[in-house]
Amino acid sequence: MAASNAAGTLTPASLIRDAVFSGLLALVLLGPLVGLRTEQNLNNELVLATRWELLASLVAATVIGRVLIRLFVAWRDANSHKAPARPADEGRATEIAGRVYGPALLVVALGLPVLAIGMAGLTGARYWVDLGTLILTYVMLGWGLNIVVGLAGLLDLGYVAFYAVGAYSYALLAKNFGFSFWLCLPLAGILAAFWGIILGFPVLRLRGDYLAIVTLAFGEIIRLVLINWQDFTGGTAGIYSIPRETFFGVPFARGDHGFAALFGLPFDPMQRVIFLYYLILVLALITNFVTVRLRRLPIGRAWEALREDEIACRSLGINTTLTKLTAFATGAAFGGFAGAFFATRQGFISPESFNFMESAIILAIVVLGGMGSQLGVATAAIALTAVPELLRNLGFLRHIFGEDFEPTQFRMFLVGLAMVLIMIWRPRGFVGSRQPTVFLRQRKAVSGALVGEGHG
Repeated sequence: MAASNAAGTLTPASLIRDAVFSGLLALVLLGPLVGLRTEQNLNNELVLATRWELLASLVAATVIGRVLIRLFVAWRDANSHKAPARPADEGRATEIAGRVYGPALLVVALGLPVLAIGMAGLTGARYWVDLGTLILTYVMLGWGLNIVVGLAGLLDLGYVAFYAVGAYSYALLAKNFGFSFWLCLPLAGILAAFWGIILGFPVLRLRGDYLAIVTLAFGEIIRLVLINWQDFTGGTAGIYSIPRETFFGVPFARGDHGFAALFGLPFDPMQRVIFLYYLILVLALITNFVTVRLRRLPIGRAWEALREDEIACRSLGINTTLTKLTAFATGAAFGGFAGAFFATRQGFISPESFNFMESAIILAIVVLGGMGSQLGVATAAIALTAVPELLRNLGFLRHIFGEDFEPTQFRMFLVGLAMVLIMIWRPRGFVGSRQPTVFLRQRKAVSGALVGEGHG
């Protein structure tokens, strides 16, 4: 009855009124940003140019999009009573999706360098291998934050701080003390986990928005310390000439002692690029394996209990202090590993690489993928990392909007619009499921019987 009433509120008058309001709002917001533009004339004077065609196109797209969203929401509400969602069905669908798409993603990830070299050649394959490396870095960061946000339910807006701690730990230890990459990698994770515990202590009594504000402040504190502690971190200039990684002591360099000479291969810079790709792939798979195993241990079940209801968690005798600290420390450790990899891959780091936008992107990956879902986080990382990169050159739009159109200005606009549509279509994410890892035996039997009999 409620669904029919909700659907009945959509009348032609309300639809037109909503579309007109959306168009006016888009006109007010986009008018100064898109419709007007300063240009230099032949006398090197700044003049105000107008782009009314582009502004009209964007306003029309906004109106059409708003109408389609209203129609979709009305259709969904009208049909929601026909097939109510069951938690058992949702959990079963998520499990099937993981069995099908998980191995498929793994096969694609393992074969990406070979496929890129076969299609684009050894030189042209670097772009695709670098893109795959970037995606896997964000997959690993998403899985690390998923422990804190998705499993433990602790909203962390300063996760990039642990990413920065891992990167600077590796850079300082390798450059000042001569430590190798394989020694600095675990040390970076340990130091990041230590800072995760330091963050965990002040926020033990905070939840929700208050926790988010404190973690956001922590991320900004770390960034400002990196900027102002110039004698130690280099300040805004950052740290350059960071020692490269090695193949267990064998450098990727020319000469008789390099990687190519050791295996009798001609030297090529792509050898290091491919090695870095498989290195981050192994690190991401280790992150996934450890997370899945921890979810089935008592500490993982305590995280899920804390996420659902902290008061009930305490009443069951679970130590919430230890549970929160372990969640922060474990997630921070994986962020530290990813930071060490980032430092050795780039060879240069600065505080600008660890701003709030990085935390926002990682959090968006977790939310869009589905909090608590490993497969969903990987899918969202691919969508939020690869799609903006592939949309970097939208040259075909110049044929529509004219030669003055700059596609890079609207790349993130398209990505943001896609995120809004996805959150309307899939509010819980790509693979959203809040099903716990374990069931009571009686509940599992009842859920299976309900699925078999087809009862809601």
